[in-house]
Amino acid sequence: MTACIVGWSHLAFGKHESETVESLVVKAAQGALTHAGVGASEIDEVFLGHFNAGFSPQDFTASLVLQADDALRFKPATRVENACATGSAAVHTAIRSIEAKQARLALVVGVEQMTKTPPAEIGRNLLRASYLPEDGAIAGGFAGVFGAIAGKYFQRYGDQSDALAAIAAKNHKNGVENPYAQMRKDLGFEFCRRESDKNPFVAGPLKRTDCSLVSDGAAALVVADVDAALSMRRAVVFRASAHAQDFLPMSKRDILGFEGCAEAWRRALAGARLKLDDLSFVETHDCFTIAELIEYEAMGLTAKGQGARAILDGATQKDGKLPVNPSGGLKAKGHPIGATGVSMHALAAMQLCGEAGGMQIANARLGGVFNMGGAAVANYVSILERLR
Repeated sequence: MTACIVGWSHLAFGKHESETVESLVVKAAQGALTHAGVGASEIDEVFLGHFNAGFSPQDFTASLVLQADDALRFKPATRVENACATGSAAVHTAIRSIEAKQARLALVVGVEQMTKTPPAEIGRNLLRASYLPEDGAIAGGFAGVFGAIAGKYFQRYGDQSDALAAIAAKNHKNGVENPYAQMRKDLGFEFCRRESDKNPFVAGPLKRTDCSLVSDGAAALVVADVDAALSMRRAVVFRASAHAQDFLPMSKRDILGFEGCAEAWRRALAGARLKLDDLSFVETHDCFTIAELIEYEAMGLTAKGQGARAILDGATQKDGKLPVNPSGGLKAKGHPIGATGVSMHALAAMQLCGEAGGMQIANARLGGVFNMGGAAVANYVSILERLR
């Protein structure tokens, strides 16, 4: 136990025409410092998760965090990027700085502004998180990548349309209670299952309801060493954290295995000396519903090819054996790339501190976070527990 979340801030995700990357960063940073009861002068190091890839013309953004308070001037500040796992990469970098005793208190901010970009450019920007020599010409952008994965999964294990619709319906139902979510509407299984004018096929067997939302947003954390955390109002300790980076080309691996995800979960659970059954809930990376389905298998909830059982039997529902995405996940919350991993950690901390409102899981004691960059390339797992 080397690092703890001692404060957080989470802006509402959605379309924010009047905001900029800078204004989102500043609001999230100020909110986290206030929530933690920490002065900016006490922060030793700053980490910003910002994917960008063309979404923002401002591409040198680490120092934007300093705009939150003049007392942050001259603090070390670093921008971190690892595709859709950018936010968790920033969080884990802060943990390592604390473990190395380079920082006692670190400020982590994740941000992205995507909605000001024309749709065609959004697709091109997101596709940069794939291996362009193989996937650069794929139809449908990154949705096309996961549409192809879904198609291969269906070929190997049979039609999973019911399971994907059930995952989408679960997450949208959960998202109704998330005040930070972009879409707070219970769409229901039938709407998610049926192709319609409002829910057309997007790529392969994936419909619109199978795809996470393009979004603007920011979230922030204050991370402290244990000694400092014990004097704070609240402290959520990292029982373990793990990062497993896999090959970028899908041709070099079994893409249906999400092997990097599985390895990150193995390392984290071993480091925490826990089993998956010990967890009270999991926030996992449902950029597409097929991703959540395969992640059930990779985390060890079901055997390979049997992920559908977890959702169809109710195991991952909010009142199930292992609630998955009680926040509504990326599916309902939105997926502002650089903010996503920080958001997941903030939401998990809320759960463990009993501050999740309508999202709250009863008696939440241990939480897992899985954030993924690319198609199971950058894989980050955190195991969290309330310390005080």
